[in-house]
Amino acid sequence: MLRPVIRLARAAQPVAAHRTLFTESDTCVRVFNTIDQVRAWRREKTLLGQSIGFVPTMGALHRGHLDLVKASIAENDHTIVSIFVNPSQFAPHEDFGQYPRTVDSDVAKLTELRNSIQTDEQVHYTNEFAVFAPSVNEMYPSGIPLDVKEQVGAFIEVKGLSHQLEGSIRPHFFRGVATVVTKLLNIIQPDRAYFGQKDAQQCVVVSRLVADLHIPTAITIVPTTREANGLAMSSRNVYLTEESKDKSKVLYEALTSAQHMFRDTPNVTYGDIRKKVLDTIAASEFSIDVEYVSVSDKKTLIDYPLDEAVNKDDGCLISAAVRVPNKDGAKTRIIDNVLC
Repeated sequence: MLRPVIRLARAAQPVAAHRTLFTESDTCVRVFNTIDQVRAWRREKTLLGQSIGFVPTMGALHRGHLDLVKASIAENDHTIVSIFVNPSQFAPHEDFGQYPRTVDSDVAKLTELRNSIQTDEQVHYTNEFAVFAPSVNEMYPSGIPLDVKEQVGAFIEVKGLSHQLEGSIRPHFFRGVATVVTKLLNIIQPDRAYFGQKDAQQCVVVSRLVADLHIPTAITIVPTTREANGLAMSSRNVYLTEESKDKSKVLYEALTSAQHMFRDTPNVTYGDIRKKVLDTIAASEFSIDVEYVSVSDKKTLIDYPLDEAVNKDDGCLISAAVRVPNKDGAKTRIIDNVLC
């Protein structure tokens, strides 16, 4: 089992002040706002030889996030969830200011999950839940303008995995993701961290980041959590009307139809696979704008040549990003993928 390497130069100090939603110690969720608080809590657990699972989020928690938390609970002594809308992964024209910030309701959801496990007679649960909800100043003490050209200081880039797919549309994005994930792993020093397969490129980038920088945290990828109609759960789904949510299922239908073609149809090319996604979306007659459809290598994320016959033994990642109508009459961006 991978464990963080922590130098214990002095005796552990008591955990700094934290707030809770409940006074009962066995049902509370600790909420830390500073790095010092988290490190003191982590130091206590290290001295006890206890493992920490970590779930990084930007808040607006939904069932997909809670599934990540459940995966952490199953494998670790304690679990900490970060709630931080990271400015360095937004461009000036993107929705940083409008991104939902719902810390109190997020903590309430985690508390409800904690209590539901606590009262389950089949589970002898003594783990602690903690939330790390820092300010922007806490995470970026030198400041962080949204314009990448104005940013100064230390940032992390994972070359070769960040410019394609999502990176082709949002070239700043994975620099911001890699930077904040490195900060959080350094602060928390978890044994394991949990990411959702919906953000497939993020999973590949973070896994490479951890390997290349020798960070002693095991990365666990959890399958995508979906709505009943197949739509991948996302915090941005709150922007969608019920009609748009229902019709947006076509993205998953398109990806799975291409997945079936890859697995079951002989003598097809990667171009045929991509065309299957596009044709399925077009046939839906839904007002949906396609940003990209990719059929790529699962490890390198490099697109396969469209005229090349598929290699079923190697598999592939079929991914797409689209924009669909939202409540404001504009369009919201959603992404999804399937593995072959």
